[in-house]
Amino acid sequence: MEKERFTSGRKLDHLRICLDEQVESGWSGFSDIRLVHDALPDVNMDDLSLSTTFLERSLSSPLLISAMTGGHPETKEVNRVLGMAAERYNLAIGTGSQRAAIEDSSLEDTFAVIRDVAPHAFVIGNLGIVQLRDHGVEWAERAVEMVDADALAIHLNFLQEAIQPEGDHDASSCHDALKELCSSFSVPVILKETGCGISRETAERGFAAGISAVDTGGFGGSSWALIESYRANQETISGRQLHGLGSLFADWGIPTTVCLAELQSLHKPVIASGGLRTGIDIAKSIVLGAALGGMALPLLKPACSGIEALYESIDTIHQELLVSMFLTGARCVSDLADVRYYMSGAMKQISDSGF
Repeated sequence: MEKERFTSGRKLDHLRICLDEQVESGWSGFSDIRLVHDALPDVNMDDLSLSTTFLERSLSSPLLISAMTGGHPETKEVNRVLGMAAERYNLAIGTGSQRAAIEDSSLEDTFAVIRDVAPHAFVIGNLGIVQLRDHGVEWAERAVEMVDADALAIHLNFLQEAIQPEGDHDASSCHDALKELCSSFSVPVILKETGCGISRETAERGFAAGISAVDTGGFGGSSWALIESYRANQETISGRQLHGLGSLFADWGIPTTVCLAELQSLHKPVIASGGLRTGIDIAKSIVLGAALGGMALPLLKPACSGIEALYESIDTIHQELLVSMFLTGARCVSDLADVRYYMSGAMKQISDSGF
């Protein structure tokens, strides 16, 4: 049981650090993408639709409430509020890593509350690829059953594992475990990074293994290297070393927009996440080939302030997205795929070097 308590305590540490510390790092690339303004859009802004489809599921908006928390009693209320918002707006929502609740069933309600308050939402469960490799399909099935998930995200977090004092440094056989899962699993599998981005080569391996979608989890948003550096005990030599590693590798990863540009040629379902902060960023993500735009930290803080604060934040994001559509002449979300854009700065340099 000691290991289970340790996992649960770590989840609360992560939540508190995200709320109290500066955990964002780097450049997502959205500032270097400029959508072409349509000065004569010939559309009525009041008639625009945010409705979209993801993995054959109709949603009222391309905003995804990204994986955040769960696995400690104090996280249950946050997930309840997030679930209520997903139900109200008919949004997709991802759970935090469910490992703690699989290890200790008394924590299941900190995740299951999402489905309790969001019976009609598209819920994405969450399990680490290391846990999948070590415990097999049984743990994946338990993650799905816990929240009656419509899909399961298998997250990749090897930078975080490398910085954590209790991290797993063995990534061998994970691809085989992913392939075995996808061969017969009951719901679609989404391969998800957690802040370092997914390259075209990694995505190709994932789709060859049988995944249904990729979640970029790109560089430019919350940094798990920074989060773990805050957790490191600097009173010990090893803790100081891990703190230094976390600070150094906070600059590691593929910017989210670079991930999107690389993955565009695959013509597969992609979720953009990592540094999205506004509805304009969601619009840019869809222009670059994404189906959904995921946000975590921008929704976590209002969720902790209460349901009305979260509703206000989501309404603001949706209004920003609608204005972006109006000013590009897009009548619906799918029209954004045809909107032209300009690249500048570092993003153009990367593009010119070849994706």
